[in-house]
Amino acid sequence: MPQHVVMASNGRLVIPAAVRSELGMQNGGNFIVHVEDGQIHLEPIQAAVARAQAIVRRYVPEGVSLVDELTDDRQREAEGE
Repeated sequence: MPQHVVMASNGRLVIPAAVRSELGMQNGGNFIVHVEDGQIHLEPIQAAVARAQAIVRRYVPEGVSLVDELTDDRQREAEGE
């Protein structure tokens, strides 16, 4: 749903309530912004994290926990000190 948004002279944008509601960001939030082909793209941080997790998940074998591996590595390092 395209929305008309005006940028203030200080660079601030107001994201319309309907868009914030659709994104589940009624109380504010953080975005990643990038410019691509002369267009501004805003991505909620939660969506960016989920996208990154999905990319990493493709390379982690089923049943492997990266958190557990990291914890084990840190414990071994601590024992070696």
